Amino acid sequence: MNQTSPSPQLWYLDDLFVGQQFSHGSYLMEPERIKSFAAEFDPQPFHLDEQAGRDSVFRGLAASGWHTAAATMRLLVTGGLPLAGGLVGLGAEVSWARPTRAGDQLTVNSEILEIKPSRSKPSQGVITVRSITLNQHGEQLQVLTSRVLVFRRPDSSFEANPGAQ
Repeated sequence: MNQTSPSPQLWYLDDLFVGQQFSHGSYLMEPERIKSFAAEFDPQPFHLDEQAGRDSVFRGLAASGWHTAAATMRLLVTGGLPLAGGLVGLGAEVSWARPTRAGDQLTVNSEILEIKPSRSKPSQGVITVRSITLNQHGEQLQVLTSRVLVFRRPDSSFEANPGAQ
């Protein structure tokens, strides 16, 4: 069973600062779900069949990188980056350091790298967040660096954010 821990509050641009870190729940990569996801979205043999996986560069059944990305997104939404207005992505770069395997227990750690309040829309800004997905051994599986739209607190005076750079 996959478990996540909901956060008790919503975060606004005014609450964030460069260097701020978040941890996000956990997600178990089950073999049936790896194959099901692959059958629908990335039907390559090494994602669908153990023997094909062993005969591939992966040397075993490997989850699609897009499945790892989808599990990461779930953890970001449900487990610790509760941005007011939701996680509205404006672009991202993703890299996969090693394959995600059946039985891997994924966790995600995120850090805010940059905050840019909007000059033309004072009620919002853009943050850059690096989210690293790890397995149960602490091995890095994926790095996702994304730009995310974030809103200011509705009662904010729209003054410069002291955490922005």
